[in-house]
Amino acid sequence: MNRKGWAILMRSKMKPTTTTTNQHLFNKLPISNEVGLTKPSSQGNQFSQNPSSSMQNPERELKVVQASMHSSISTSKTDIIDSVLNDFSEGYFSLSIQKRQELLLVLAREYDVNRTQVRELIHQYLGLEPPVGEKGQASGLDESLLSAFYRTERNLRHALQPKYEILFERLNTHPGGLKFLTILRADLLSMLAKENIASLRALDSYLKEKLATWLSPAALELHHITWDDSASLLEKIVAYEAVHPISNLLDLKRRLGVGRRCFGYLHPAIPGEPLIFIEVALLKNVAQTIQEVLWDDPPTPESEASCALFYSISSTQPGLAGINLGKFLIKRVIELVKRDMPHVSTFATLSPIPGYMQWLLSKLASQSKLAESEAGYTPHMSDGRSGSTFRENILHPEEEAALMELSEEFSFGKNGMEVMWNLLTSRNYEWTSSERLLSVVQAPLMRLCARYLLQEKKRGKALDAVANFHLQNGAVCLPSS
Repeated sequence: MNRKGWAILMRSKMKPTTTTTNQHLFNKLPISNEVGLTKPSSQGNQFSQNPSSSMQNPERELKVVQASMHSSISTSKTDIIDSVLNDFSEGYFSLSIQKRQELLLVLAREYDVNRTQVRELIHQYLGLEPPVGEKGQASGLDESLLSAFYRTERNLRHALQPKYEILFERLNTHPGGLKFLTILRADLLSMLAKENIASLRALDSYLKEKLATWLSPAALELHHITWDDSASLLEKIVAYEAVHPISNLLDLKRRLGVGRRCFGYLHPAIPGEPLIFIEVALLKNVAQTIQEVLWDDPPTPESEASCALFYSISSTQPGLAGINLGKFLIKRVIELVKRDMPHVSTFATLSPIPGYMQWLLSKLASQSKLAESEAGYTPHMSDGRSGSTFRENILHPEEEAALMELSEEFSFGKNGMEVMWNLLTSRNYEWTSSERLLSVVQAPLMRLCARYLLQEKKRGKALDAVANFHLQNGAVCLPSS
């Protein structure tokens, strides 16, 4: 084993880091020291990267950290701003989760928009009478009279900016500050998941907009990740892979080798750490299962590939949730593959459908009970429809008949939906190894899956989060062969 492989193996131990573990790291470690960054900075204007600093100072008093936060916002002395931001960041990381939450509440409430000033400016603005011409436009002769409008509008724009914007802007231009802001937002999201507080929601929304601007595609570098990259970067690919965990060095090397591509978005302010990365397999045809991709040995010769299959995309920063970098990454990678490999003409995704089985079993159970309750007496409307507004036979007649034939032989249920529910929830999943059972269940499974992906909605979006992501990015559902 070479030195790089040994370094990756020793530091990551090939144990994919879960979201919970990542969040724990974010909560405990200072900036730029998560997941194996091993070069602490000695520059005075960077945040402390000594992981033991919080142990030397177990927990600073909240008032001390709050004072440093106030100084970070209010000071106008450019020669000390770096030191003040360092003090604030070190203090923030030394706080417990509960104290961080208290600090963020202070930031959201005491450094929000000055609404008294806003109301006064609005009242002042409404009291102005604009000089207008025949078409409702300002007359050139009255240009001097408009100065009051320009001044009030400028003051109003300034008053509508919360004070914490100053903190965000200063951190963004400070070394390590952008990373810190993503960790701060991850803490915010954790708080909002437990309790929906209006002031925190406004703080999160404002920070999210700022991050989306600072992390626009124009500011990101598309990097082709290969085995030749640094061990620390490859370690992060192992740690953050969220879809199909990387089991060992051979697996990692295969995903970065012939017939495979891995691309990530990097930002200059967070060096050596992809914000998001995507894995691509070059194949002759669209794969039907993930096993065909992960264990394609030997891989398809790249000169014979006609399909680029996107089989995994992972975000590394919980604090960037809701900022759709994946959409831009996919489009950039497609453009790059088209340019470098003109013979590749098909671009597809192979993704899990995490919510399908839960939705299907719930649908089968509820409709089966309704069908059973209406079996004895069912009131009908004048047009022949069932009297229940919730009653829906989700199976086609031929599917119902085929399932009931199974019921006669195996005593699976009283109606087709109950039969299907019993099969899908059987302890041994015998239907997956029986050609006869599989042939009966496959048709309704595929048809209902298409319905789940394309028709089931929540607030106008696809009910399934994975499907919504891909459909928003231009994907279409193709019929299975």
